[in-house]
Order: sequence, then C-alpha cells, then structure tokens
Amino acid sequence: MSNELSQQASFKSGFVNIVGNPNVGKSTLMNRLVGERMSIITHKAQTTRHRIVGIVNSPTMQVVYSDTPGVLQPGYHLQERMRAFSESALGDADILLYVTDVVEKVDKNQDFLERVKALEVPIIVLINKIDLSDEKHLNELVIEWNKLLPQAEILPISVTNNFGVKALEKRIAELLPEAPPYYEQDQLTDRPLRFFVSEIIREKILRYYKQEIPYASEVVVEHYKESSTAIEISCLILVERPSQRAIILGKEGRAIKRFSTSARRALEGYLGKHVRLDLFVKVDNNWRNNSKELDRLGYLTD
Repeated sequence: MSNELSQQASFKSGFVNIVGNPNVGKSTLMNRLVGERMSIITHKAQTTRHRIVGIVNSPTMQVVYSDTPGVLQPGYHLQERMRAFSESALGDADILLYVTDVVEKVDKNQDFLERVKALEVPIIVLINKIDLSDEKHLNELVIEWNKLLPQAEILPISVTNNFGVKALEKRIAELLPEAPPYYEQDQLTDRPLRFFVSEIIREKILRYYKQEIPYASEVVVEHYKESSTAIEISCLILVERPSQRAIILGKEGRAIKRFSTSARRALEGYLGKHVRLDLFVKVDNNWRNNSKELDRLGYLTD
C-alpha cells in the first residue's frame, strides 16, 4: 500500500495554458506540443476563436495544454467572448506560456500583460520566430521582456523549425505540480469530433475567401453519420448579410462547389474515411453581436 501511495504522489499533472497576441504562433505551438492537429492555423488574425484543450499522457505525467484566441481589444460581442477565453486561461493555469515573437511590440495589450505580471504561477515567455531575427535584436528583446515580466523565464524558440520545443517540454515537465490526472489516460481533448469538423471547414473559409467573409462566417455541423466505409456530414455556414452569402455561393454556385471539394478532401485527410459533404449557406443577421446566438453556437464563457 505504501509503495502504491508513493507512485500516486509522484505523478504530475496540470494545466499549461498558452496565451499571447494574434499571429505569434500559439496554435502552431499547441499542435507541436500535443503532436496532433488540435488548432486550425492560417496567417489571418482571429483564426482561433475558442479555448481548445489538448492532452498529452505518459505513465508519470499528464499535461493539459490549452490554446486560446489572440488577445485583442473587443469590437463586438464575439470578440468579447474570445477575450474572455484568453483571460480565463490566466485563472486556472499551473504554468503559463506567454507567446510573443521577434516582430511585435513588447508592450502590446499592456492591460493584459499587467494581469500576467500579477500571476503567482510559473511563467515562460516564448520569443517565437527567432529564425527571422539576429542575435543583437534577440538579446534586446530578452532584456525588454525581463523588464516587463521579471518573474518569468524567457526561452527563444522557432516553432516551425522545431527549435527550442524539446527544451520547453523538458522545462514544463520540471515545473508541473504533483497531482492526479484530470482526464482519462486515452483522452486527447475535451472537444467532440463535430467541433473539429466545423473548425476544419472554417479554416478553409479563412483560406478560400477574402475581406470580411471569414470573420462574418460560422460553421455549424447539423448532421454527422458514420458507417464502416464513409461519413455523411451536413453543415450550415452562417453569414451576416445576403451579399456575403452570394460571395460564398459564387455565380451559379460555382464558388461553393470548388470550396466544398477542398473542404471534403481536408476532412477525409483528418477523418481517414470517404466523406460525403453537404454545405448550406444561411443569413443570420448580426450573429456576432447576438449574445443568445453566441451561446447557442458554443461561445460560452462560464
């Protein structure tokens, strides 16, 4: 019995939350750390809208990573929810990863940084994209971040080149508190499969369409049925105005046919089965500013 209690006490588990401004590489880092595609990635700001959990299990440790939307000053209700997701990651972190890069100003979103500064948990500032900088500039950034967050450790990395990631994983393992696991050992995330289906389609919208279309769009999975050989999926794409619907459909529906083919192929790669995909486009006026609609769409902050 004493040996069993000793083994349980030595197990480590905790929440490692990833925060930072838009387009600094948070989602790429999340996917790299988890070893699976958890978060969609594009070069557009506001790609990540939700807080997404990815779980890494080993015989002695469970790391619960959490990707969050880029910190921004909200302009409408959806962005308020996104900001709330980022702030919630400050409240339950056992370790906080603050991701920045060699391009952005160090004092961007100073109000959020002040909240980070007040935390009493281990903080690691990750200066990403160091392959785009030189040693002189990097040293200057390290000095500035030491002044801004004096209690934080600073680790230069390049996520796309996998530089510094192993050192980060090692440090997380050292800092993680002793605790029992929060999730089952075979669990990868707290999100259902339908969520990732909708995210993959939304990623295609971000890549395929321009201007305001990606930001005014939301994807809802209405039907998902899997057999031994194929998966039937029916999704609703919400937009805010008839003109946006017309752009997504294209002349005589040609644009959405091309888009649907691209989305279907991406889903087949993710799901590993043949996919029959039906897409429909509906106008939902001002859904981004409708609190009840945001609740229905899963943007719940409580």
